[in-house]
Amino acid sequence: MSVRQATDWPSAIDPKAPIGAQVHSQIKRAILTLELAPNEALSEKELSLKLGVSRTPVREALIKLADEGMVDIFPQRGTYVSPIRVAEVMEAQFIREALEIAVVRRVARGADAAFAARLDEQLRLQKQAVDARRLDDFMVLDDQFHHAFSDIAALPRSWKVIQSVKSQLDRVRYLSLPQPGHIEQLYVQHANIAAAVQANDPDLAARHMRTHLREVFRSIDQLVNQHPSMFGEKAGGAASRPSR
Repeated sequence: MSVRQATDWPSAIDPKAPIGAQVHSQIKRAILTLELAPNEALSEKELSLKLGVSRTPVREALIKLADEGMVDIFPQRGTYVSPIRVAEVMEAQFIREALEIAVVRRVARGADAAFAARLDEQLRLQKQAVDARRLDDFMVLDDQFHHAFSDIAALPRSWKVIQSVKSQLDRVRYLSLPQPGHIEQLYVQHANIAAAVQANDPDLAARHMRTHLREVFRSIDQLVNQHPSMFGEKAGGAASRPSR
C-alpha cells in the first residue's frame, strides 16, 4: 500500500490575511496529510522558500507545532516531523470516544426532521466520494459528519477539544484510507449512526458511534507493520486498549 500524498501543498498565501496563521495551517495540514512524512527533517529556509514567506513566520509556526506535538525540535540537531506515537493516538481516541458518545446520545434524544435531512445529505455526499474513490473529499466529509452532532447539540467547545487532541489520530486515518474496503466500511458505520439518531435511539446511536471510533484499533497494528518508520513506538505499548 502506498502512502497517499496531498495534491495542494502549498496553497497560495493570501497577503491580506494573517501570514503566521496561514503558515501554521499549511504546514500542519501537510503533516496531517503525510505530505510531510513522520521523521522528515524540516528546514526553515526550504519551507520559507516553498511558502513564499520570510523565515520568521515559519520559525514561529514550527514552535507552535512543537507545542502541539506535530514536530520535534532538537537543539543543535534540527527540527523533524514527529513520528506517529501510538500512546498519543490511543489517548486521543479515548478522549474523542468519551465526548462524541455523550454528544450523540444528547442529539439522538431530540433529533428532528431537519437534522435527519442534514444527515441524509451528508451521507449522499459521502457515498459520491466513496464511489469515486475521492479519499481527500471523504476525509473532509467525515469530519463534517462528526462536527454536525456537536453543532446541533450547541456544544462547540466539545468539538474544539476533539480537534485539539486528534492530530495523531488524523495521520492514522490518512494512512488507513487507501486500504481496500476501508472507506466503504466507514460509510456504512456513518449510515448506522445516522439511522439510530433519526430513530431517536440514544443507546443504539452510542453503540454505533463506539464501534465506529474504535476502528482505529483494527488498523493500527497493520499500519505499524506496513510503515514502521512512521511510528515512534510499537502498537500495544504504553497505551492500553479498552475491552470490546
